[in-house]
This record gives sequence, C-alpha cells and structure tokens, in this order.
Amino acid sequence: MSAPHVPLHVTGHVLLGQDRDVGEMWVRDGRVSLTRPSPQGSATREIEGWVLPGLVDVHCHVGLGADGAVDQETAVAQAVADRDSGVLLVRDAGSPVDTSWVQDRPDLPRLVRAGRHLARPKRYLRHFGLELDDVAALPDAVRAQARGADGWVKLVGDWIDRDLGDLGPLWPRDVLIEAVAAAHTEAARVTVHAFSEEVVSDLLAAGVDGIEHGTGVVGDLLDEVAARRIPVTPTLLQVARFDRIAQQAEEKYPVYAARMRRLHARRYEHVRALYDAGVPLLVGTDAGGTLAHGRVVDECAELVAAGIPAADVVAMATWRARELLGFGALVEGSSADLVVYPADPREDIEVLRHPTAVVLRGQVVRG
Repeated sequence: MSAPHVPLHVTGHVLLGQDRDVGEMWVRDGRVSLTRPSPQGSATREIEGWVLPGLVDVHCHVGLGADGAVDQETAVAQAVADRDSGVLLVRDAGSPVDTSWVQDRPDLPRLVRAGRHLARPKRYLRHFGLELDDVAALPDAVRAQARGADGWVKLVGDWIDRDLGDLGPLWPRDVLIEAVAAAHTEAARVTVHAFSEEVVSDLLAAGVDGIEHGTGVVGDLLDEVAARRIPVTPTLLQVARFDRIAQQAEEKYPVYAARMRRLHARRYEHVRALYDAGVPLLVGTDAGGTLAHGRVVDECAELVAAGIPAADVVAMATWRARELLGFGALVEGSSADLVVYPADPREDIEVLRHPTAVVLRGQVVRG
C-alpha cells in the first residue's frame, strides 16, 4: 500500500518543454496542477529549483545480469538505481525474464517492455536472448514477442560470425523485412542492435523503427537514417568498452578486433556526425548485463563530450524520449514524475548528478 500523498508546491523554473518555463506548479494526489489550488488547510511541502520531467533511459535491461536472468530482488535493486539517478521512465530493450510485475510497483520507474532479445545460436551473448535455430522462424517469434510486450520488439541485427571472423548480419534481408512487417501488423515497433555498417542497409529496407548503438550508420546510410527520422541510441558507455572487447578477441579474431578498435576510436566523432546530420538521438545506457544501472548521467556526459550541446542532451533524455514512448510532457493533470535540480542542467550537464528531489507518481522518493 502506497503512503499518503503530501501536497507539493514546486517553485523556481518548471520546464514543461524545451522552450516553456513556468514559475511554479503544485502536486496533489500524485497529479500536476498549474493552477493555484484553493486553501485546503493541509501541510504542503515546498521544493525549489529547476524542474524537469523524469529522465528516460531508452536502452536498459531490468532483469538482466552478466550471466543472464537475475532474481526479483536484484531486478528491484537495478530499477531503484535507475530511479535514484533521476530515471523515471525506462524502455527495457530486451530481458530474459518477464518484468511486467515492475509496472505494479508504485516505487519503481515506469517500464515499457520490449520482450526478449531475438537472436541466433552462438550469435549473441549466452543466456541473454531467445535463440532461433531456423531464421525463417523470426516473423512468428516477432509476433509472439509483440503480443507479450509493450509495443516494442528487440532484434539482434548483427554479431560476430566466428566462421567469418568479423561482424555479420544475423538475418537474411527478406526474412527481416517479413519480421518487421509482422511487428507492425501487431501495432508494435522494432528496434535493432546494430554495430556494423553491413546490417544498416537491411534495416532500412525492412523499415525498422529504431537503431541501437548504430556505430555502422555512416556515409549515405547516415543521410538516409536522418531523412527517415529513425531514432538512434548511441550507448556511448557500451561503445567505450569496444577496445576491451577487441583486446579479448584479437588472438582468435584479428579482423573483428581491428574493426571494434576503429569503432571505439571514432566514437565521439561518429556521434557528432549523427547529430550534425539531424539524426534523432536518444539517451540509453545499455545497463544490465555488463554495465551497472543508474549511470544515465554518465551517458549524458559522454554525449556532451562528443560535442552535443548540454541543452540538446537534456531534451534527448526527457521530452523527446517521452514523446517517442507515448508519454507526454508535464501538463495539467499528468502524473507527477519529475526531478528537481539546484541549477539548470542545460547549462552544465553535471548538474544532473545532484538532484534536489526525485518525485515519482507524486511521491518524493529521493531528496
């Protein structure tokens, strides 16, 4: 049972959108009000600062650990780490366990599930995804995941092919096209793990709705992704590990190792090229598996290091991501999911590390 809601009065700079700043707002019964309420005689908690909608991690894996599925206690700890970092909305980009129970927990971030990763045997990390022996089974598997998830399906588009000794696509183009069409028939969108350049043309032919990592989105492919307004989540924290991955692989797979080092070395330059071309960029940590949860600010700082203005990174992590996932801005009557900061993070991204208060469903859960 949730605790009673204490009315809040939030003053300072309430950022309702990228260009809309109002001076105050109220929270009653978990809902936002922009109209001063009549006196009700109850105590009101005063909070002052710069107010943003809760941050969004669009590439996160609640329920996933280094060896695959984790127990519920660990999954709760993951979600709490995200929440306490200011992330109040998560798109779970693939989990080996059903985490729909998170949606019933008022103390945990809102969760949009993409079901299980769809991959092939020996072509992805063990115990992470649902591995299909027959590539022709992909469309039916996509339908099944779409029906059990929250409007998204996650595919592994490429991984190391040990026979080739380098990255290679997992799915024939015609099968991929059929699979994406199957998802769209189920009113679901498809986002795809993609490291290599080779897989991107297949993704464009199939009409995917999102690209994760996107280190192969270059040249003419970059221009087409930008023209189609396909969101890319760069996951720079993960790409920063490519040099380590290359070191582990170089003895057996030198071609693959060399490619991963190239992708690592140009990661900032590449993300800045995506930004300059007008590709819609989103913030995702790839937490779960090999990366710890609660690192959204580290990912934001990496994007700023790549040359993206802090104001745009804040927009990517809030309004733009919420719109993509079907959640609006802070408006009259909306759920009070917000974070309060002591200064304007659009001026200095490091401000995101120091929230004054984290408010989820109208409850102050941190601060």
